[in-house]
Amino acid sequence: MPLDTKVFVNRLIKEHYTHLCVVPCSFAKYVINEAINNPNIEYVPCASEAVACSIAAGLKMSDKKPIVIVQSSGVTNMGSCITSLLKPYGVTFPILTSWRTYKEGDSEIQHQHLATQLPSLIEAYGYEHTILDNENLNNAISQVNSCDNTNTICILKKDSFTKVALDEKHIIDLSKYIPRSKYLINLNEKFKDTQTLFIGTTGNTAREMYSFMPDTNNFYMAGNMGGALSLGLGSSMAGKKVFVCGGDAEFVMHMGGLTTAGRYNHEIDLTYILFDNESNKSTGGQNTYQKHLDYINIAKSSGLDVFTELIVTVEDFTKIIDKFDSKSGLKFLCVKCGVDEETPRPPLKIVKVNKL
Repeated sequence: MPLDTKVFVNRLIKEHYTHLCVVPCSFAKYVINEAINNPNIEYVPCASEAVACSIAAGLKMSDKKPIVIVQSSGVTNMGSCITSLLKPYGVTFPILTSWRTYKEGDSEIQHQHLATQLPSLIEAYGYEHTILDNENLNNAISQVNSCDNTNTICILKKDSFTKVALDEKHIIDLSKYIPRSKYLINLNEKFKDTQTLFIGTTGNTAREMYSFMPDTNNFYMAGNMGGALSLGLGSSMAGKKVFVCGGDAEFVMHMGGLTTAGRYNHEIDLTYILFDNESNKSTGGQNTYQKHLDYINIAKSSGLDVFTELIVTVEDFTKIIDKFDSKSGLKFLCVKCGVDEETPRPPLKIVKVNKL
């Protein structure tokens, strides 16, 4: 039996935990949903696991009681924070991570290594690990409390919590926007059977490219969230014409990639398309809470040649793609899009390629 999510979160509140610093994961989506719904604990959406870890450290050092929630691949992102901040300064708080599994032949190859080596990674950081008891609530709370005072990371197994839907007020309505598939179909028609390289970031962007861009030269990046632009930069520096298709959550995870790419603006031919659906679709559809960001001006100030208006129609998209395709450089456009129905993951033989 999974833990009752509402009761679990309310018990955390009774234990005086104040903040959930989160990079969303599907294994923890119901806890995340309840934290968003519950006004008695603050949900802190974070751009990366390193950011979540650092914010939590600041909170704990200022007499608050934070909890960090991430997925197993994200534990690698917080390595520097753990080894150079938490450990030497003696700062502890609960870190809850999923333990993503891997079956031979699965295309989610980003989880293959840590599916067996996550405990070894945690040990290398100087931490111990415990697996959350998803059958006994009191034991689970005791484990979280232990992690608050020791160098211990708590691992979440799949299906550890009961389902909790987001309250209506937290659900994003994107029905007035054209779904991303329409834009991808447009790209497929224009660039089919060409050598132009399309790189799809991890998650639903790559999955939808597989479904709606069958005739283009695609690379589907299963993991390494936030690294698609940098991968595209390397390929374009090698002489390839590249399009990077990313999302709003991916955009902020490793923004140093933007400033690095901008340095080579006049030496490459790369177009970065940001599809903004305001949500973490592949991990539960929670709001990214990034309306305060001006993606276009961030890209512009990083040295990219930007289309200065938000694109909301396929007609405008077609025009600017034609314009950008006719010139070299480092180009950026932002598309506000709706959400498609779930599409299948690309198969392993399509994903696991190491030549672009």
